Amino acid sequence: MAWVYLSRVVNGPCAALSALIESVGVLEAARAVRECDLPASLRGPTEQRRGMDSAARDLDTIERMGGRVVTPEDPEWPAWRLLGLSQLDADRDRDGAVPLVLWVRGPLSLLESSDRALAVVGARCSSGYGNQVTGEIAGDLAAQGWTIVSGAAFGIDGMAHRAALAVGGRTIAVLACGVDRPYPAQHDRLLAEIAETGLVVSEYPPGTTAQKHQFLARNRLVAALADGVLVVEAGLRSGARNTVKWARRLNRPALAVPGPVTSAASVGCHRMIRDGEALLVTRAEEVIDEAGPLHLPMPGVAGPVDRCEEALSGDEALIFAAMPEIGSRLPRELANYAGLPLPVVRAALPALELAGLVTADADGWRRTTTYGK
Repeated sequence: MAWVYLSRVVNGPCAALSALIESVGVLEAARAVRECDLPASLRGPTEQRRGMDSAARDLDTIERMGGRVVTPEDPEWPAWRLLGLSQLDADRDRDGAVPLVLWVRGPLSLLESSDRALAVVGARCSSGYGNQVTGEIAGDLAAQGWTIVSGAAFGIDGMAHRAALAVGGRTIAVLACGVDRPYPAQHDRLLAEIAETGLVVSEYPPGTTAQKHQFLARNRLVAALADGVLVVEAGLRSGARNTVKWARRLNRPALAVPGPVTSAASVGCHRMIRDGEALLVTRAEEVIDEAGPLHLPMPGVAGPVDRCEEALSGDEALIFAAMPEIGSRLPRELANYAGLPLPVVRAALPALELAGLVTADADGWRRTTTYGK
């Protein structure tokens, strides 16, 4: 009830409230908000709605729809996926905070269904070419067990969802409004179908209508819930490029499909490829090469370190190389040795741990004995 109350009070990401909850706990944070016993940074964001306690009504609404609210205390909470958001600079990325709760419709586990996922986004006014490429790539990935994440908008988003559904695959629609408010309204049937076999997700309480700034905040969740972001057709100022920005902030690979050089719908993709913001891909196999799991020996199976390092790339390779042969290093020390920002190191370490390459001890992070020389 405290989580749901606070979700309604701020109605979106709020780094200051997330910090308060982490410091004093959700119950004490809810009390402090109700009584306005707050630091100055929280008085403004909570002033308008702190007297509105509709938690019981919100829970009743979502339950009547067959949905649920997922909090950070629930086993279904995708903590690993959202870890990168907690490490963003709140001053630089004001909408980058971890959501307080997630409102969910659908039979799948949010944690499990986002385990191997790709975000597919692009132009709302998509061309026949864009629709065809989206259908082929998203359909192939879904058929191979990947979850397709998108925002249920017109054009590329809707095509990505439909492609996954057509092959009996999993798909997640992330909304910028309440999960009881289909947006766009013309996609009410599509969203209902997604809710039957996949997931419809939002950080906004039931009844919340879509507002422009909420779409930009929503894009960070589309990026965070996936292993990478694929753009198929985008203008220079498209929302898809905003999703790519979040992917880069979260150290996720950004991928883009090229289009005809004469097509205005692909100008954004071409610019991102040219400027090094996204990698060029043309089919599902290339997406898997960039966004798929590390091709490493299974944890517990001996293998030489040089092979493991060859399988790594990018920031993970730099961080693994910064690990000492003997002993441990703290994340800040690894950041200094690797020449990377501390948030990037913190976001990458769990991936290396899942791959069985590193482990944490009382002194910091070290290479596992399985892979040690």
